[in-house]
Amino acid sequence: MANFKTLDDLPQDLTGQVGLVRVDLNLPMQDGRASDVTRVEAVKPTILELADRGAKVLLLAHFGRPGGERHSTMSTSVVQGDLERVLGREVMFVSEVGGPVVRQSLGIFRPGDIGLLDNVRFWPGEEANDRAFAQTIAENADFYVNDAFSAAHRAHASTEALAHLLPAYAGRAMEAELRALDAALGNPERPVAAVVGGAKVSTKLDVLQHLVARVQHLVIGGGMANTFLAARGVAVGKSLCEHDLATTANRIMDEADHAGCTVHLPYDVVVAKEFAPNPPSLRTVNVHEVASDEMILDVGPQAVEALGDVLKTCRTLVWNGPLGAFETPPFDAATVALARTAAALTQDGSLTSVAGGGDTVAALAHADVTQDFTYISTAGGAFLEWMEGRELPGVAALMR
Repeated sequence: MANFKTLDDLPQDLTGQVGLVRVDLNLPMQDGRASDVTRVEAVKPTILELADRGAKVLLLAHFGRPGGERHSTMSTSVVQGDLERVLGREVMFVSEVGGPVVRQSLGIFRPGDIGLLDNVRFWPGEEANDRAFAQTIAENADFYVNDAFSAAHRAHASTEALAHLLPAYAGRAMEAELRALDAALGNPERPVAAVVGGAKVSTKLDVLQHLVARVQHLVIGGGMANTFLAARGVAVGKSLCEHDLATTANRIMDEADHAGCTVHLPYDVVVAKEFAPNPPSLRTVNVHEVASDEMILDVGPQAVEALGDVLKTCRTLVWNGPLGAFETPPFDAATVALARTAAALTQDGSLTSVAGGGDTVAALAHADVTQDFTYISTAGGAFLEWMEGRELPGVAALMR
């Protein structure tokens, strides 16, 4: 396991110490309230633990893309009420991130108080990862905690520079994420299966290339599978397909072959002449029987059953992207069926399952298995970059 410090490495009694905690409060808003507070729920354990151990907790977050200028509509104060509701504590808003205003506020804080600093992206130094700007934030604090894995792929002042200026620790959510990711691809129990779905191969090229050298089974679904099938000479009709990537798809399959990784493409598929809920033209066919006016919209039941059997032989599963057009029934059938198989194997203790990415989270929630996977990452971009094997600056900074 990579080497990083957690809250367990801090003194048990933090009375009067100031902890600067980087969190993700970039919440979707509707009528002045957050429509989804998952991100607050994720950081609640870290915030309350530090407060209960006597620290003065300062929350550092971004909201939207203000581009280095103040916009009243993008102040973090808009999520203050949502934060208080989830935490069940009073949160004091501080209109700056550093300097005398923060220092004065801390003067009236009692141990265990929680403060919310303004949008760190109001200052151009944030996205520039400016050390001098980070220094003005660090001056008011004793230690730094990063609990925002979803922002860890960005080298910004609040995610990267600060970790070099103060003793740095991973928060509880970050710690859980890093341990889960390590169990999935860093140091996994083999055999490892990866399910990679989604519309386009072009957006997941780096993921596929990284995975073929690391997993024993690569399941390709979604529109991406059509590109691989077409590269193999299968006529895919009107299906979503990137025909210009045939050479790339074949190269990935060759690399998988050399690495001893089995690539699983669907051999039966669900097709229709129009993309609509339960269309009359719906049929399930062998991949070699797709008519020129049909489009492939899901993986067929035989292939799903075979994939379920593959998962039964595996110890670890990494999942990113749906197998079909899951938002439109009945093209959710394959994703739901395979997700439920993976969930059951996880609950039996035979599989460690880690999933992530926006569409994936929605698809697994739709299959009603969110609670049954070992770990579901809500970090979109950061999860994808991790799957590509990239170093995440916010994580690397904690690894010193």
